Amino acid sequence: MKNNINIERFEQFECQLINQLSSIAEKNSLINPELFSKYNVKRGLRDQDGKGVLVGLTEIGEVHAYIIDENEIIPVPGRLIYRGIDISNLVHGFSKEGRFGFEETCYLLLFGGLPDQQRLTEFEQLLSEYRNLPDDFDRGMIMKAPSKDMMNVLARSVLSLYSFDDNPDDTAIANVLKQSIKLIARFPALAVYGYQAYSHYHGNKSLIIHSPRPDYGTAENILHMLRPNSEFTKLEAKLLDLALVLHADHGGGNNSSFVTHVVTSTGTDTYSVIAAALGSLKGPRHGGANIKVVQMFEDMKQNIKDLNDDEEIENYLIKLLRKEAFDHSGLIYGIGHAVYSISDPRTLILKKHVDELAREKGLEDEHNLYLKVEKLAPGIIGKHRKIYKGVSANVDFYSGLIYRMLDIPLEMYTPIFAIARIAGWSAHRIEEIVNAGRVIRPAYKSVAERRNYIPIEKR
Repeated sequence: MKNNINIERFEQFECQLINQLSSIAEKNSLINPELFSKYNVKRGLRDQDGKGVLVGLTEIGEVHAYIIDENEIIPVPGRLIYRGIDISNLVHGFSKEGRFGFEETCYLLLFGGLPDQQRLTEFEQLLSEYRNLPDDFDRGMIMKAPSKDMMNVLARSVLSLYSFDDNPDDTAIANVLKQSIKLIARFPALAVYGYQAYSHYHGNKSLIIHSPRPDYGTAENILHMLRPNSEFTKLEAKLLDLALVLHADHGGGNNSSFVTHVVTSTGTDTYSVIAAALGSLKGPRHGGANIKVVQMFEDMKQNIKDLNDDEEIENYLIKLLRKEAFDHSGLIYGIGHAVYSISDPRTLILKKHVDELAREKGLEDEHNLYLKVEKLAPGIIGKHRKIYKGVSANVDFYSGLIYRMLDIPLEMYTPIFAIARIAGWSAHRIEEIVNAGRVIRPAYKSVAERRNYIPIEKR
């Protein structure tokens, strides 16, 4: 009884003290917003017009969304380019030949060119051999400490793989490449097994673990390992593979790829770099956005009486902007992008295939609601917000819908993004090492007032 009283007293003391200290910390961390303008600080490493500050060079990915004419930024339809190849041409190429494209995309990003059939087969064989986790890794590292967040499972698992590597700190390109290919191959199992452990220990569901199949590619193996009966249609695998291709890279300036360059520049190991990138991707402003899209639509369906009434939908969207609906963030999730304004090329590609999957799943009404919001939202945002550029649906708008149609659990949305983006991160890590740049260290100006030390008895 005494111990319980002591615990209760400590918890009360802890709560009060933390609340007091947090107020002090918050107050003394606040910087006068006017100082950012005074010292011309590029907040978010962006200029006033939203254009990113140039901090590096890359040959891996290019995001093209505007042209400059007589010093004026003119938005153009967005383009995403992998190693000089437009993403629309890449997708058209492997789709026309009836092949999955993610493995080919990984090869392109890592090695700078498209593989011939022999090279592609060899690369796929290498991935297949690497897909299985080290002995007892799933039981010892994943099952024993199940997490409620799959991105934390991924980060912890990646750091744990350091202990299973005979040469983890070697940053020679051959070693880093081998580590990278192994991570690309193993990410699906790490993510899916993490989810299966979560659904069993925290959701009281049956624990079903499927080993990766050597004859399946990445998208097929995700569906095979995720579903209890391992069954999926060709269209389902095709759409998931397409989503992986479109998420594999997005230039060097996106937050997680920039983190990859920053942490790599310190000379640290591959596992630490990728764990840092995962921490970045987890954030709802980055990789977690498609979860917010799905949750927003669920809230919309709960609060709109007639989902075919454009006026009702408009009123709900206005409430979102006014912070009167959903999570009160003032955002219409899935609409707008840091770079693209007229169009996100990834969205245009996904839209071509969503209709077919919606028909197969009997979710045409759901799809129609997304189409209505995509049509109405840009005009509402333009009317109620002061913006320097137009807005359009981004890739998160439809990727969340596709994952929902594929019956992929919400907890797996961001990990699937990571399963794709590990290819781009790996390429950016190698690029940073090869070019042997300096440790990345931007400047922060101190604006704190100078003060004298005061003896403790006089404070």
